[in-house]
Amino acid sequence: MTMRLVGDIGGTNARFALCEPGGIMRDERKLPVRDYPGLIEAAQAYLAGRSADHAVFAVATPVLGDEVAFSNNPWRFTIPEARERLGLRQLTVINDFVAQAWSIHGLGAGDFRQLKPGTARPGRPRVVMGPGTGLGVAFLLWEEGKARVLASEAAHTSFAPHDDRQAGILARLRREFGHVSTERLLSGPGLLRMANALAEMEGREERFGTPPEVSQRAAGGCALCQEAVRMFSAILGGTAGDLVLTLVADGGVHVMGGLCRGLGPLLDLEALARGFTAKGRFASLMETVPIDQVTRPHTGLLGAALHPGG
Repeated sequence: MTMRLVGDIGGTNARFALCEPGGIMRDERKLPVRDYPGLIEAAQAYLAGRSADHAVFAVATPVLGDEVAFSNNPWRFTIPEARERLGLRQLTVINDFVAQAWSIHGLGAGDFRQLKPGTARPGRPRVVMGPGTGLGVAFLLWEEGKARVLASEAAHTSFAPHDDRQAGILARLRREFGHVSTERLLSGPGLLRMANALAEMEGREERFGTPPEVSQRAAGGCALCQEAVRMFSAILGGTAGDLVLTLVADGGVHVMGGLCRGLGPLLDLEALARGFTAKGRFASLMETVPIDQVTRPHTGLLGAALHPGG
């Protein structure tokens, strides 16, 4: 049997599985990035002597040629070396949100949660996005009845504040980073930055150590952490709206990933919808566009399995 090795490689974890092309995955396993010197070594550890004919790796970084360097972890590799050392006939490397977009084809109705109502226009572009260690964005298109996925580095566009409170946070982050991308706020680390910036703006000495601490404290009634989550929700909506306008993606928005799933009921849907629709003369268009959340985990692996390459 011809086996495909699939991998979803993020800033924190590398997930692997084996499957028949387009088939059911098996032997899924998560390996911490920090435990391995590189992707090749992690894949070898996962295979543990087993072989695969070809592989599709979804990576959290732009894929611009044979050399791949990650944006949010220290790993780097070349595609020819990885193919040779892993004994593969063919290796396809795609952006992780290209895989997330491909996964939409393998999901059922029960894998979605409505975040904002609307009516998706059939055959129109869709936005696929997800905050995590960083922010991933892709566009799902149809051309002559066939699906196509367009990779994007929209996460690294400049963050644009929507109110004075967000502008105050932007001013503080500029002192640290110079250029402040959307990813600096719309991510797990971004949630933490917002909470600590809000504490600074309030003149409080309290600081938070991790993104889970912020969400846990928000759930426990901490007003400052609740404001950080509310601001995160508004920025998520505002960014999704900007992306919809970029391609007139009135097919809808799919929000992916574990960060928003983990926030669960803490995600402020009213703030999200306000941020999404606050687009001036295009507010009426934005009112019609739906947003849903993909609740199924590990969709990057599913997308790598469904990707036609390899």
